[in-house]
Amino acid sequence: MFNQEKLKEIAALKEAWQTRLETTLKKRPERQADFSTDSGVPIECLYTPDADFDYMQDLGLPGEYPFTRGVQPNMYRGRLWTMRQYAGFGTAEETNRRFRYLLEQGQTGLSVAFDLPTQIGYDSDHPLASGEVGKVGVAIDSIMDMETLFDQIPLDKVSTSMTINAPAAILLAMYIAVAEKQGVEPSKLNGTIQNDILKEYIARGTYILPPEPSMRLITDIFAYCAKEIPAWNTISISGYHIREAGSTAAQEVAFTLANGIAYVDAAVKAGLNIDDFAGRLSFFFNAHLNFFEEIAKFRAARRLWAKIMKERFGAKNPRPCMLRFHTQTAGCTLTAQQPDVNIMRVAFQALSAVLGGTQSLHTNSRDEALALPTEESVLIALRTQQVVGYEIGVADTVDPLGGSYFMENLTGQLEEKAQQYISKIDELGGSTKALDFMQREIHNSAYKYQQDIESGQKVVIGVNKFVMPPEKPKDLLKVDLTVGERQAEKLKKLRAGRDNARVESILSGLRKAAAGKDNLMPIFIEAVRNYATLGEICGVLREVFGEYEQQVIF
Repeated sequence: MFNQEKLKEIAALKEAWQTRLETTLKKRPERQADFSTDSGVPIECLYTPDADFDYMQDLGLPGEYPFTRGVQPNMYRGRLWTMRQYAGFGTAEETNRRFRYLLEQGQTGLSVAFDLPTQIGYDSDHPLASGEVGKVGVAIDSIMDMETLFDQIPLDKVSTSMTINAPAAILLAMYIAVAEKQGVEPSKLNGTIQNDILKEYIARGTYILPPEPSMRLITDIFAYCAKEIPAWNTISISGYHIREAGSTAAQEVAFTLANGIAYVDAAVKAGLNIDDFAGRLSFFFNAHLNFFEEIAKFRAARRLWAKIMKERFGAKNPRPCMLRFHTQTAGCTLTAQQPDVNIMRVAFQALSAVLGGTQSLHTNSRDEALALPTEESVLIALRTQQVVGYEIGVADTVDPLGGSYFMENLTGQLEEKAQQYISKIDELGGSTKALDFMQREIHNSAYKYQQDIESGQKVVIGVNKFVMPPEKPKDLLKVDLTVGERQAEKLKKLRAGRDNARVESILSGLRKAAAGKDNLMPIFIEAVRNYATLGEICGVLREVFGEYEQQVIF
């Protein structure tokens, strides 16, 4: 790309500059012995043109392979990213009110947080659900709850993301059935289910079934949606929770894309055509604190995925090569100490996601280290996105940091580190065989990160530097403790009022189909239409497939 004579001239000038720098450093030493990113990439004092940098191979043009600069030719000049605030608590009625409030304030998409019993396939009246109903998300036991959740929200006019994994197929079935009741055809639905079970085994823990039947449910969703819901994103392959568990940026990219490879492999083995389903795969990344590394991470992930899809899987259409992703700011960086400082943390993390080319964004609220966010805190978080999008000019040109000597160097180094991890996972037999390896790597990185905070090497304002006397939290959101009782009463009425013989017949058919090879999505839809509950359906799956038991890693 660069004139070789000019490169030699610049190298000579840099060498002379470094000599002068040494003189300066004797008088004014640098504030730390070495500088590096959280992934261990050394940061030089100065970057100059790289002789090995190939513009078309490494950077290219926006909307074109290898998509380093973004998946759309004009990116945010055409349309801003979807502002999709994650919300859910208590009952469906309470969450519906929060959804409608956010939409009135300019949010452009919905993102549903489910409570823990829902995430692991238990009804609210199950003994294991006691004390957890509605606490970290909304309780959804049946299609009746799903109807209430989307009351007065037309599902053909809004894009909905659902952070649900093990029972994703069942929640999607409920969403389809509610849309039908609204008169909306499945082909008009637009949204995403997370549906990423591998990262649950690695980093998060809300799994139900062992890996093999879990992968079957995922490929059933791929096949069903390719025919019936073509605009639906069938999976959101999540690095977010891998990062929240303590991984580095390079590990987040590597383990996420390795899981993506496993899903594509499973779908291809199930007989699906790569160009038919892979264009609806989406990703979910964390926006952490190391500003430039995060921007480089998003760019490196896009380039690496494009190469994987084209070179490894032989995708012929460009869409499967486009890594489209949602971003959420890093919950693990929020502090209970001086919580208003979290507003600044979130703003810079949001900016890194936008400069990195995200398609969708959630900004965390200032009080989330203490409780579920209040309405006021959620509004500040949404307004943060709106300031980034409308006021400061960063959305006016595509990939504004593209071509920066530092940014391109960092993007390349992160891609290389991620590829090394992917190669190691391949050697181990792929993600499903490398779960223990990835867990250990994440645990080691989390331990080092915490050590750096405790030693003061990594500064956290309010925690180990600029500490202030603690203040009692004010005006926190409190979930009504009677949510579980109210949900149990709803379930009692539902079971008394439905055709129980019909439900038992459908569940019996599900039991037989699960033991065979039929696509289970149509049966899930029929079951929820007839008011079978989430726990009843998951109970059948547990009977047929058994439950996954986590291996303890030390």
